[in-house]
Amino acid sequence: MTLRARLTVAFLTVVLGPVLLGALAVGNLVTSVSEERASSRLDLAAIATGSAVTSLCQQLETDAELVARYPPEDRRGLADDLVAQGRVDAVRVRDAAGVTTVTTASAPPSPWADCRRPDPHGNQRYTAIGARVALRGDTGAPAGEVWTVRAIDDPVLTRLADAAGAADAQVTLLATGDTGPVVETARQLAPGQLGQSPDGTWVRRVSTTEGQPLPLALTAPGTGGQQLYALLLAAVAAAAALALAAAWWLARSTTRPLTELARAADRVAEGDLDARVPVRTNDETGQVAAAFNRMAHRTSAYVQALTASRDQLRGHLAVLGDTLSSTHDLHRILQVILQTAVATTGAAAGAVVLLDPQTQTLTGQRTRPDGDGTDPITVPLAGSLLGAVAATGEATRGRTGTGDLESHDSEPRGGSYMAVPISAPTEMPGGGDEGGTPWPAPPAVRGVLALYDRVGGDDFDDTDLVTLRTFAGQAAVAVDNVRIHEEAQRLSLTDPLTGLWNYRHLQDTLHREVERAGRFGRTLTVLALDLDLFKEVNDGYGHPAGDAVLAELARRIRAEIREMDTAFRQGGEEFVVLLPETDARGGVVVAQRLLAAVRDAPIVITLRQAREEVAIDITVSIGVAVYPDHGLSPDELLDAADNALYAAKDAGRDTYQVATDRPRSPTAAPLPVRPRGSGADDTDAAGGGAKPPRQSRGR
Repeated sequence: MTLRARLTVAFLTVVLGPVLLGALAVGNLVTSVSEERASSRLDLAAIATGSAVTSLCQQLETDAELVARYPPEDRRGLADDLVAQGRVDAVRVRDAAGVTTVTTASAPPSPWADCRRPDPHGNQRYTAIGARVALRGDTGAPAGEVWTVRAIDDPVLTRLADAAGAADAQVTLLATGDTGPVVETARQLAPGQLGQSPDGTWVRRVSTTEGQPLPLALTAPGTGGQQLYALLLAAVAAAAALALAAAWWLARSTTRPLTELARAADRVAEGDLDARVPVRTNDETGQVAAAFNRMAHRTSAYVQALTASRDQLRGHLAVLGDTLSSTHDLHRILQVILQTAVATTGAAAGAVVLLDPQTQTLTGQRTRPDGDGTDPITVPLAGSLLGAVAATGEATRGRTGTGDLESHDSEPRGGSYMAVPISAPTEMPGGGDEGGTPWPAPPAVRGVLALYDRVGGDDFDDTDLVTLRTFAGQAAVAVDNVRIHEEAQRLSLTDPLTGLWNYRHLQDTLHREVERAGRFGRTLTVLALDLDLFKEVNDGYGHPAGDAVLAELARRIRAEIREMDTAFRQGGEEFVVLLPETDARGGVVVAQRLLAAVRDAPIVITLRQAREEVAIDITVSIGVAVYPDHGLSPDELLDAADNALYAAKDAGRDTYQVATDRPRSPTAAPLPVRPRGSGADDTDAAGGGAKPPRQSRGR
């Protein structure tokens, strides 16, 4: 919203707000007074009308009781007399079987409003009102009923209107075929509710009760509220017109100087330092215009000062490097650092590479010739500019072709260059470790950051070299953070004693392999291994010897499985091996190799206290389970392998057993389930908990 619009809205709110509130207050007051007066009048009319209807019902009931008391043979004559006298319009007598025995010829059509049983909703439209009296036989049993009826005609309505007119109200019967605003409004109201019709008439629907069964509507005229509302609306419209005119003038006179000032500021922003603002008044807006003119006059002197702020901008880019070092996407971090360094120094190209000690190469990325993104790059340590910087750990700058350093074919081409090593921090924050040794010691080169050819042809200077060192330092922090994070992740998933994956990683890997085997219709074999009588090793040689046995067993397991297979230490002396895409026959072959590898060569350990070497013969028992034959879920597979391991223990140890096939029908016996993670022997291995005791059957 513009300033002119805001000023207009504020002015109109201040001026029209009280006017509108006053008009609403007056209108509400008039409406409230009118409604209270109408409610009072209609309450009196409802009482009077109800009394008139009740009186009519009492008369009809009296006549009906008179007919009921007469002998049956005299009832017709009495009924004719009552009709002839004008007390009722019809009399009807029915026996207990529902047969009409007496009825007058002038009976109005149904339905009739029952004085004692009115319609609770008041929605029925009646043509007559009647009273019903029960007939009793000689024994007191029901013998029928007598109706005395009075048609709802003009005399009845006149009687009701006279009763309501005493309270300055009119009565309307909600009968079939009636139309008009009053009737339509009354039909939309609940019994006893007060409302107002479109023409301003107040309407109350009379509740139907015992003694007053007729659906009636009472009306009272309004008090001229429509004319008052029209007058209030005209007054508000006139006030709004005057307020709009005043607001337009005020907003225009206030915002015009500001608009001129904004246009002049846009011209200055586009480079036109000769732009000026006309000073029309001596008020605050005129003072702002004069100040702007002085500012524009002096702006040209500030251009050179802005150029000198480049060093400050480079410091801000160093803060950007600190932010980048907190993430773990190394490729993206190095890409951002490279692109930012190129843009900051005005270089035409650049490269960032990391040292790979195994291949003795530098791998990383370089900017594309078109400047859009980066491409992968691999540079050898020998015979390259980047390799020389990585080998010496010294920053350098110069021009290619003028010294001993030459660019490799995979490096970006350029006349001038500068390159700095990406080195690890020389010491930890706070001064190093407890012994005072810097970490890491000595500083190791992680890689190289290099830029080529400054745009415009000038060589890189020492300031550019300092800037590039800043980016290289941030890159080093990022590399170390990522590697520390990766090492922490690895340690959280491996067993520190054996170097195998731990139980947590077993759960994740087994779920993944089962899902993959099920998706592609492959097999998966699970081997559950347990050292036989391992408690005797701990008791006889001590827990350090037990640790050495477990570490050697893990080494032998790794030596006997494929690269695609995975070994885990489940806990204590229990191990698990996953063999992807391997059936039961292949799992048996691997189990036999593992049995032989453990059995054939004793494990030689050095006892710490006796300072002598001893050879310990050990064996393992192995349970074999295959997906999907022995289980369809990770838990079922591990349970099947554990149960097969127990079977191998029961078979005499130093052997293997294949799990039985899983049940194929709902009635088949389920697989026996033993406690997860409990081996067959009572052991207390290093790194594992105690297991339930099991009877030994020999090795």
